[in-house]
Amino acid sequence: MKRKIGILTGGGDCPGLNAVIRGVVKSAIIGRGWEVVGIEDGFDGLLYDRTPRPLGLEDVRGILPRGGTILGTSNRGNPFSYPIEVNGKTVLTDVSDRVVERVKDLGIDAIVAVGGDGSLKIALELMKRGVPVVGVPKTIDNDLMETDVTFGYNTALETATDALDKLHSTAESHHRIMIMEVMGRYAGWIALESGISGGADVILIPEIPFELKAVCNAIEGRRRRGSKFSIVVAAEGAFPRGGTRVVQKKADETMAIERLGGIGNFVAHELTSCLDMDIRVTVLGHLQRGGSPSTFDRCLGSRFGIGAVELIEREQYGEMICLKGRAIRSVPIEKAVRKLKLVDPRGQMVTAAKELGINVGRE
Repeated sequence: MKRKIGILTGGGDCPGLNAVIRGVVKSAIIGRGWEVVGIEDGFDGLLYDRTPRPLGLEDVRGILPRGGTILGTSNRGNPFSYPIEVNGKTVLTDVSDRVVERVKDLGIDAIVAVGGDGSLKIALELMKRGVPVVGVPKTIDNDLMETDVTFGYNTALETATDALDKLHSTAESHHRIMIMEVMGRYAGWIALESGISGGADVILIPEIPFELKAVCNAIEGRRRRGSKFSIVVAAEGAFPRGGTRVVQKKADETMAIERLGGIGNFVAHELTSCLDMDIRVTVLGHLQRGGSPSTFDRCLGSRFGIGAVELIEREQYGEMICLKGRAIRSVPIEKAVRKLKLVDPRGQMVTAAKELGINVGRE
């Protein structure tokens, strides 16, 4: 049966999104003769009278190595809590009925929603209101449950590890403490794995509130042993024991979640009270989201796109495609978003870091 399917990319961008789009389009058209349309700018593209973009084979030619998403994205377009100006004030309003009607008017038989925890929760709620949806997990934080890994994470790790390699040479030359701040709101996977791979001396993650004294002692101990420099990796969501996360901007009517950032400078300032060393801070920020996807992410994104089309063919709506071991599987979206996948403070990855002499913010 010929179908018309839509695909959207929601939340923050990451390398590999175009691989998913390409995988969906090629699998749907070549293997099944279906029609595919791209919904631009996330769920915002289903509001009002915005026309989805037809996607043929020529539209996805050459996009595999490109970062970002050709469809655009948004991390603010929640139709269940959409900012609308009423009498000069911004009011969060449920406009999901418009989305449901828009999908019907467009004749879309099913939607492939590519996104992280927030986007997939929106997709799940739309599913409950009668919109056939399948999910594709996307987050460079790698914090989605029920999938061993998400695409984009591997490329972000390579970016962070490469930056650490470069920071080592200047840190050693100038006998400095170099602090690198990476992404990781609630989950410290990027900081932990890149820190291990890049030879960091201290790794600070949200799952282990750090103690400043322990960090100072670790760096001072290295200096006594003859190491005149140290490398610290800090996830943006890391915070001191008894303290709170460093916030750049609080959540408001236009932004559902607070914007983090500044933990690197916070740690640098605090370390000056116990260490007489030159300290520099590097914030990778959105560099981690950009660039050409790695081989792993290109392949995984392609496989996820194909898997999403197969779910639609079997009418397994409300499911999210995932990676289990080396196999592509699927799980209910509801199960995947019930909680975040966080680093186990007593798990093997943290133990490995400690065995390598890396301090994780505790004595």
